[in-house]
Amino acid sequence: MTFDDVGKFALLWSEVEDGTSYGTPALKVRKKLLARLKEDGDSLVIPGVPQDEREMLVESQPKLFYFTDHYRDYPIVLLRLSKAKRAIIEPLLRRHWRTLASKAAVKEYDAL
Repeated sequence: MTFDDVGKFALLWSEVEDGTSYGTPALKVRKKLLARLKEDGDSLVIPGVPQDEREMLVESQPKLFYFTDHYRDYPIVLLRLSKAKRAIIEPLLRRHWRTLASKAAVKEYDAL
């Protein structure tokens, strides 16, 4: 997967738009970060992942998920796009999208 691949499905959700964060490409919902490409060009920064879940993901799939000391105290996990599949990324992003999108957008999505 690439960041462009992620954008192809995430931009179909209401209120998602292209943006930047820390000078890198990002996806935002109502000006809030949904995900961004890390400076290495292969890592996706995914907010909204509780630390206990992040630890489980990193422990169970260390080639795919990781985090650095910089993110240690935040509910964020890093994902290696070159090793990822949409079936892994999409549920994590959709869950975070649901917390950022308007109630009307979530209701509309759920009605589909």
